[in-house]
Amino acid sequence: MNMQGNNASAQDKQAAQNAIQAAYNEATPEEKQQLQQLENQLKQHNQLQ
Repeated sequence: MNMQGNNASAQDKQAAQNAIQAAYNEATPEEKQQLQQLENQLKQHNQLQ
């Protein structure tokens, strides 16, 4: 993923979303909370759609 302040491409955003979703399916409640925070951070930085 591009971490130089540039916006991620739609493909990168989808890949990140898919990875978070896949992890979420296997996660404990504590991990789900962490994934939710990560998802929110990525959305704030325009790394997710």
